[in-house]
Amino acid sequence: MMNELRKSFHSDLEDVRTELVHLAAFVTEAIPRATNILLTGDLEGADYIISGDDEIDARSLDLEDRCVQILALQAPVAGDLRQILAALKMIAEVERSADLVCNICKAARRIYGHQLDPSLRGIITRMGEQAQQLYIAAIEAFVENDAAKAAAIDDMDNYLDALQKQFVQAIFESHSAGNIDLQVAVQLAVVARFYERIGDHAVNIGERVRYVVTGWMPEHKGAARYRTRGDDTDGMPTPELPASVAADSGAEPAPGVGE
Repeated sequence: MMNELRKSFHSDLEDVRTELVHLAAFVTEAIPRATNILLTGDLEGADYIISGDDEIDARSLDLEDRCVQILALQAPVAGDLRQILAALKMIAEVERSADLVCNICKAARRIYGHQLDPSLRGIITRMGEQAQQLYIAAIEAFVENDAAKAAAIDDMDNYLDALQKQFVQAIFESHSAGNIDLQVAVQLAVVARFYERIGDHAVNIGERVRYVVTGWMPEHKGAARYRTRGDDTDGMPTPELPASVAADSGAEPAPGVGE
């Protein structure tokens, strides 16, 4: 009976992993399409991606429900539980990334008809390419359970962050030169943030892969620093409760509070 449950668990989990890869692949393919829409003003293409976001939401919810069912019915052991929790986190990262791609297409509608400097168009292209490469690396790390590849995603994201900062600077230089109006400049700055956030979600997927494979989490860095400090610090001070809250909880109010 236990062996049958284990086989069922792994089969169900593999189905979840396969569907999650399909969702992430959709985002990967949609990033360059959204970039092209932004640069060419393809409003029909924008509408197509925007309308497709509902399908991503529906499939994400279905995947989350299947993870919950596995948790409820399969009684996973600790190692299995780690995989399910990581899958739930990854589903959320992919769904939010799809939202960001959708937002890039919505921005394309808002700036429709405005001509952009070649330099701005070039940086947009590079941001889109780097965001896509980050997602490709995240999917590969997930499929291959490769913790080293997942760890390398962080360095790739640093380049995207640098591009985002460069783009924002170029936007406002173009505005100062009178080439684009303020509303378009602000909208483009928001678009740069969308690309940067897509990269962050790819990094988060990589972190989940590392968690599944090695148990590593980014919080370990802060925990290690805290343990290293040891007795050198007194820790965070305990906040004083207001008199009404202290009374409800049975705790003694701080001196002078509520008097």
